[in-house]
Amino acid sequence: MRIELASAPGSPERPNEDWVCGVLPASGQGGVLVLLDGVTPPTGDDGCVHSVPWFTARLGGALVELSGSRPDLTLAGVLAEAISRTADAHRVTCELSHPRTPQATVVLARWGAETVEHLVLSDSALLVEAYDGTVRAVLDDRLDRLPPGALASAEIADATVRNKEGGFFTAAADPSVASRAVTGSTPAADVRALAALSDGATRWSEVFGEGDWADVLGLLRKAGPQGLIDRVRELESADAASGRVRLRRGKTHDDATALLVELG
Repeated sequence: MRIELASAPGSPERPNEDWVCGVLPASGQGGVLVLLDGVTPPTGDDGCVHSVPWFTARLGGALVELSGSRPDLTLAGVLAEAISRTADAHRVTCELSHPRTPQATVVLARWGAETVEHLVLSDSALLVEAYDGTVRAVLDDRLDRLPPGALASAEIADATVRNKEGGFFTAAADPSVASRAVTGSTPAADVRALAALSDGATRWSEVFGEGDWADVLGLLRKAGPQGLIDRVRELESADAASGRVRLRRGKTHDDATALLVELG
């Protein structure tokens, strides 16, 4: 079994708001991966005295601990408890009901001798490779199904679709959001590899169209997670130089994180 990961900030002037971890138990049986993509708030008051990296570190640490120590909990239960713990850590000092209270997308997977469980919330991605080379993407596509104009401004998004019915959901301060996650399981004997990617890393395929999900996993295996991120940066820079990027994606570079787990 092998775990390889890399993460890079979108700008050297801002902290990386992604958080990633891969864990193997001392027994060598099973493991856990966690990837969080922190949501950058708009300039102004978000009701919290803490940074997004503070939040993702707290939430990520709780997810790792609970995934390993509470096998009786489903991954949705693990996420709900981790959100509750993180909220309790700053409930006294911060306005957790604020729509921009620190929050993140979530990819969570846990594997053992019999089963590989998965959970995805919002627009990060989990890739599951079978032994025949088939790659299945586990995605939460709610952002792609929003009504036109729903993301025209931060104010509109916060008022109409962020963590609202008919909109999209992220892990913030409400543990009930865990029930909105995309969850499932696969027999461990059918899984050769897993890959988790923040949307900054999925740009290689989703924005620039350099290949499908199987190609993404192949690139991860050949060049490693850092190699994928390096290629994304090259494509972003070329796109920015051509003047197209602002029409296609908004910001030139985003935090980018990728993790590859070879199970077989």
